[in-house]
Amino acid sequence: MLRNWLKDMVERRAFGVCRHLGERMQIAPAEIRKYFIYTSFIAMGSPLIVYLFCAFWFNLRKSLRRGRNILYE
Repeated sequence: MLRNWLKDMVERRAFGVCRHLGERMQIAPAEIRKYFIYTSFIAMGSPLIVYLFCAFWFNLRKSLRRGRNILYE
């Protein structure tokens, strides 16, 4: 029960990058999360830069589609 609660909380609070990429590539988001975690350990954190860039880009696209000015929110 605690594990499911923690997983749900992380998925709701996260940026949604893994979910979005999983839907696009038709891969389970858990597999993409594993990829980011393992490659972050191997490459000493450089995939985190890619993850944060994707999070920024997806948030920017979502804001532009809504017609909001993200600078004044």
